[in-house]
Amino acid sequence: MGNAQDRPPGSGGERNRPNQARAGTRGANAENPHSHHRAQKGFANGTPIHNSAVTREEPNSPPEEDKSYLDAPAGALPPHLARLKNEGNHLFKHGQFGDAIEKYTQAIEGCGEAGIDSPEDLCILYSNRAACYLKDGNSIDCIQDTTKALELQPFSLKPLLRRAMAFESLERYRKAYVDYKTVLQLDTGVQAAHDSVHRITKMLIEQDGPNWRENLPEIPMVPLSVQQQHRNKPLTEDQAQARAARAAQEEARIQEAKFTLLKQEGNDLVKNGHFQEAAEKYTQCLALQPNECAVYTNRAICFLKVNRFEEAKQDCDSALELEPSNKKAFYRRALAHKGLKDYLSASTDLQEVLQLDPNVQEAEQELETVTGLLRKSLMDGTAKV
Repeated sequence: MGNAQDRPPGSGGERNRPNQARAGTRGANAENPHSHHRAQKGFANGTPIHNSAVTREEPNSPPEEDKSYLDAPAGALPPHLARLKNEGNHLFKHGQFGDAIEKYTQAIEGCGEAGIDSPEDLCILYSNRAACYLKDGNSIDCIQDTTKALELQPFSLKPLLRRAMAFESLERYRKAYVDYKTVLQLDTGVQAAHDSVHRITKMLIEQDGPNWRENLPEIPMVPLSVQQQHRNKPLTEDQAQARAARAAQEEARIQEAKFTLLKQEGNDLVKNGHFQEAAEKYTQCLALQPNECAVYTNRAICFLKVNRFEEAKQDCDSALELEPSNKKAFYRRALAHKGLKDYLSASTDLQEVLQLDPNVQEAEQELETVTGLLRKSLMDGTAKV
């Protein structure tokens, strides 16, 4: 079973019970309504008949459910108790929490009747039943079962986390805070505990003021040996996926922060006229986020300032692939074309700018200049076609 990460909807809730056997069931000798037809298939009073409802084939029965999971080993539990635990796990996964509670209860009682003294297995059974209570909104019984589980196996992560959630649902925030902090001593990667500690801290500050910590129960110190033992446990598939997702989120956050810092450094260098150094910062930005249009147009300015017109043009091309109506990219590409003495292409880009925004005075002025240069190049026979 995975950790129950959802906050329960309420503090109470009645235990779900499986449906009781209906009264008035038929006796063992009750006639099967299809038995006669199977015995006399194709006959009526001893005479063969055809095209009758009696001769129709019965529909195929549904395939039998695979219940091999019931025989999976479960710690030190004997087979009959292991089956109860496995069935409870299966019911839990399918949202049948009341029925799962019954199976776990039978397994717990069966351990007592059989004289089984396995703290680890009993801890798991109580913790699993607590997860059902938590899902059903029965926080009181969840707290009782998780406390019992922790008596059997102190500092077990899942019971601690489930008890913390139950305390929080009952607005017992100080006790919830203590359990969440204990969880984080065992595994700093439990995001639900981090989120809850942050949320509860705000509530306690509002409730008790700046000295809110003075009202907290003592937070137990988890022995280093227990912490190490927990870290050495092999991860379940769910835990591995959750850890990988957290690592990916953290890496994305780091990359975003690095990108923002590099971009700001580049902008500051441009303001101070250090265009070559700024271009290098923008290049580092694009290595992190290659689809940032504004970085291409920013680097194009730097290339224009140091007369690297072909590279400026390429950056504007990249920007326009990302944003086909980017005025800055058209304008700066026009300047790059002008630097490359391609006045016809420069004129085309400037007209595009004015079509997108007729109020860009710089484009109007530049268009007049480029038009004059284009006429002169045509007269000299040096115009690029």
